[in-house]
Amino acid sequence: MEQIVWSDFEKIMMVAGTILRVESFPEARKPAYKIWVDFGPYGERKTSAQVTRLYTPETLVGRQVIGIINFPEKQVGPFRSQFLLSGFETEEGVVLAALERPVPNGTRLS
Repeated sequence: MEQIVWSDFEKIMMVAGTILRVESFPEARKPAYKIWVDFGPYGERKTSAQVTRLYTPETLVGRQVIGIINFPEKQVGPFRSQFLLSGFETEEGVVLAALERPVPNGTRLS
């Protein structure tokens, strides 16, 4: 594994946001949801995430998550993804990275 320096880490905008809306994404190659998140001062952004094995739309709405918001947008089928939702791949499915307690939307990971 290649080591990075602090200035590399500072380039990554990992911020907290609250999930506002979740829709199924039947056009995706693998089961996924379309997810909209409020990142406070960074605005509302949308992404596609393969988290259907462990989460339902109802359990996701209102959850605070960590998003990487400074990747270039990516076209996922007919949908434009604007950030990367962070999580951990397990045999059971992707487990979302979670906050220990609520923070204001847009708070940056440090």
